[in-house]
Formats: sequence, structure tokens, C-alpha cells
Amino acid sequence: MPFVEILAPPREPRVRAAAARAVTDAIVTGFEVAPETVTIYTLGVASEDYAHAGEVGDDGRGQRVFVKIHAFRRSLAQRAAVAASVTGAVASVYEVEPELVAVYFLDRAPDEVAHGGRLADG
Repeated sequence: MPFVEILAPPREPRVRAAAARAVTDAIVTGFEVAPETVTIYTLGVASEDYAHAGEVGDDGRGQRVFVKIHAFRRSLAQRAAVAASVTGAVASVYEVEPELVAVYFLDRAPDEVAHGGRLADG
């Protein structure tokens, strides 16, 4: 934990690798965790599988990129720092304006997370 989902236009492996490195670095720095605790899933969303404002496909501005960060709750300052770092990194790697990047924090308490069948708080 943290687990990260990046829903973005399909890109070649080097772009996905660059995004993984940049997002991992942002989380490691902002949340003060070891890189070994960060797992990222990159899900390519084709233009025909994407809609915004009721319209399917890219509207010419670029497809929005959605980043979901599943983690134990962090302070407001930590979340703000990670949001800014992740937004900048993802916008750069995917070549979209920062306004097209949405970062959602899906906080969990330790008793709501299990690894290997054991709750994190136990």
C-alpha cells in the first residue's frame, strides 16, 4: 500500500514506465514510504471507450487522465503535495494539460485493508 490506478490513453511501454517511475517518486517523497510499498496499475482507455460531457472520444483537447491512489489516510499537506507532484508528472508524461489530470485519494483505515489474508492493523 499505496496502490495506484492510472486510467489513461493507451501508450507504449516506455511512456507507461516513465509514468510509473514519476508517480512512484511522487508518492515516496510525499507520503514518506519506501518504493517497495507502491504498486501501480496502468489501464489503457481507448478513445472509443472514453466519454466526457456525454460525448464519446477525444474532444480535441486530449483525453482526461484519472489517477486513483488507494492508501492509508495522510495529512492534508501530504495529499496536496502528492496531488501536485502526480499531476505534473502525469501531465508531462502523457502530454496533456494539467487541467486534464484528476487525482482521487481513496483513503482506507488499516482495519479495512488486508494483505495475505491478514488485516493491516492486526
